Amino acid sequence: MSKRFSAGNSRGFTLVEMLAAMLFVAIVIPAAARGLIIANRAGVVAERKRVAAELADYILTEAIVTESWMDGYQEGDFGEERPGFRWVLEDQSWDEDTMQVVSVKVLFNVQETEYEVRLSTLVEEVYE
Repeated sequence: MSKRFSAGNSRGFTLVEMLAAMLFVAIVIPAAARGLIIANRAGVVAERKRVAAELADYILTEAIVTESWMDGYQEGDFGEERPGFRWVLEDQSWDEDTMQVVSVKVLFNVQETEYEVRLSTLVEEVYE
């Protein structure tokens, strides 16, 4: 007992099914690629923000310990050690008391967009 196969009983894909699959892939692949690009960018920004926070902490601590914050507005970069990162140190009066707000802002770029991390602390004004 053998079965006969005719052209109508073929188990392959039809042209419509193939076109539908190709259309599906044409829609899904660009969306998935865009999602991967966004996820990658978010990961890079998060890592650089972590580094920027460490650098800001270092600059702020050094400025407080050496009292260089009293020199007013300062800016710089981290040289070849941390290329692409730069910092700004500012101080301003605090409204509540005779203290100063000292802030360090570390700036960096990711894919042509500038980001910043800011750390601030209160210091007592020293009168000599």
